[in-house]
Amino acid sequence: MAKKENVRKMGGPGAGGRQMLQKGAIKTLNKGTVKRLLSYLKAYQLKLVLVFVCILISTLASVASSLFLQTLIDDYVMPLVGALAPDFSGLLHALMIMCMIYAVGVISVLFYNRTMAVISQGTLKIIRDEMFSHMQELPIKYFDRNTHGDVMSHFTNDADTLRQMLSQTLPQLFSSVISLAAVFCSMLHLSIWLTLLTVGFTFLSLFLVKTVASKSSGYFVKQQKSLGELNGFIEEMINGEKVVKVFCHEQKAKEEFLVKNEDLRHNMSRANALSMLIMPMMGNLGNVLYVLVALIGGAMGIAGVMNLSIGGEATVTMGTIASFLVLSRNFMNPITQVSQQLNSVIMAMAGAGRIFELLDEMPETDEGTVTLVNARETEDGRLTECQEKTGIWAWKDGDKLTRLKGAVVLDDVDFSYIEGKQVLYDVDVFAEPGQKVAFVGATGAGKTTITNLINRFYDIEDGKITYDGININTIKKRDLRRSLGIVLQDVNLFTGTVMENIRYGNLDATDEECIEAAKLVNADSFIRMLPKGYDTVLEGDGSGLSQGQRQLVSIARAAVADPPCMILDEATSSIDTRTESIVQKGMDNLMKDRTVFVIAHRLSTVQNSDVIMVMENGRIIERGSHDRLMEKKGKYYRLYTGATE
Repeated sequence: MAKKENVRKMGGPGAGGRQMLQKGAIKTLNKGTVKRLLSYLKAYQLKLVLVFVCILISTLASVASSLFLQTLIDDYVMPLVGALAPDFSGLLHALMIMCMIYAVGVISVLFYNRTMAVISQGTLKIIRDEMFSHMQELPIKYFDRNTHGDVMSHFTNDADTLRQMLSQTLPQLFSSVISLAAVFCSMLHLSIWLTLLTVGFTFLSLFLVKTVASKSSGYFVKQQKSLGELNGFIEEMINGEKVVKVFCHEQKAKEEFLVKNEDLRHNMSRANALSMLIMPMMGNLGNVLYVLVALIGGAMGIAGVMNLSIGGEATVTMGTIASFLVLSRNFMNPITQVSQQLNSVIMAMAGAGRIFELLDEMPETDEGTVTLVNARETEDGRLTECQEKTGIWAWKDGDKLTRLKGAVVLDDVDFSYIEGKQVLYDVDVFAEPGQKVAFVGATGAGKTTITNLINRFYDIEDGKITYDGININTIKKRDLRRSLGIVLQDVNLFTGTVMENIRYGNLDATDEECIEAAKLVNADSFIRMLPKGYDTVLEGDGSGLSQGQRQLVSIARAAVADPPCMILDEATSSIDTRTESIVQKGMDNLMKDRTVFVIAHRLSTVQNSDVIMVMENGRIIERGSHDRLMEKKGKYYRLYTGATE
């Protein structure tokens, strides 16, 4: 199953990619996505109720002010027209009432906007926490087949589309729905004939909006995908900028960037061009409706047409027309706002779809039951579990304790990253406790793959791997990896002090233990020469250090972890020959009484290995000590003499 996923992901958007994107658009806009997104709002149920109440109050205040306009004109303004001694006290009182109504509406809008900001940010925090926690549980193969920039885009661009929808679009949708219902009832109270005109014109407007929105939705989904791909490309170029400049790849990088940027521009421009039509289109249609209502309402008033409303029959007055004009505008405004927010909704659904794709990625499964514990040996030779560190490790399977010795066996192991492209064939490795086992061979021979399988970053296709006679499939991955210290060729340092980077190998280690680990691998001398010694802050993956110094910090990190077994994957490849001899002494101390797997191209670093495995095309073609392999004058002999020459 895993291999099929690899094939699907690594294939990329080739033939049929456009159809897949269209299907993705449908998928992200389904009801399940909306329902799942709204489920995150359950933690804010009380606040949402308050928001709903405030929206209701603000809507009613808006409708009440529109209806009061009829009373204001007919009862307070018209009687004053032509009066010899007009009394403005009633009009002033009415105006004060209108001001109070408007003030209630403004306060309600302010409150629900501020509350929705709190709800949206809190919801996004929950989603980001869930994404990051889930990301820690994903297998290594997920990060191998997805660019880091695209993964980052889930936390930035996709999450930001949700923020905009939750803080702005969602309350506007609530407000619009309530406003439409209230305004519709108010219009029926004033005039049924004018209400039918308004509703009929509105349905025509909605048909036009639906036509435009359906065309823009697909482009918004493509926009989010293109944005993720562009971020992934930029992240790769930033990390490899030195390589770009060394090989004069600037122009080619620009060309590739322009292609991806043009794809993003095309999708964004098409999506926004279509969505931007909605606002002016609805605005102009609203103006047309305003004119129609004014003309028809005025004609009805002049002709003395009997006005029908839910309150009864009456003639059309100036106040009725003025109030209905305001209501017709209020009826179209929510529809215009909802139409304008459609692009935000579509983008948010596209972003939510990508986020849920990440959350739906299958986490790394672990059916293991055997754990790694500290143990103490009694006088009669039995092992008992203990909490304190004793230097004795044991595998715990139920009540049974098996001493960790470091015997690792690969028995007829086959493996493929991609189905049909096998990279390991019938690999047999027998590492005795305390042995130093080296793997040598050309790049791509499968050396690093073997160490990935021992760590269970990937699971084997066929064969078996045992650790002290225990199948590693029955060992919990966390405990298995705790027993294996790894020093990789590519060093990753984190923002923080040198001390914190060393302590990353064992968070419970004291400062003294970290310093002892640094001394063990001969890193202490250069660290003390830094501006603040062990308290020097490293930034940008330790860019202020040389490659060799970064490697030494990485080796010290492994040393402070004090693992029973070690895997050194080209651990000294970035260190000069003189420094290597110094580090090698510390490494020898680190490897003492431990089973060690060494991967090296520099054959001088593996001469003292107990067993050297020579690999070629995924097979072990030679094995033995350095002297024995030199006597055979086979592949290893040719590699060694060629390296010497």
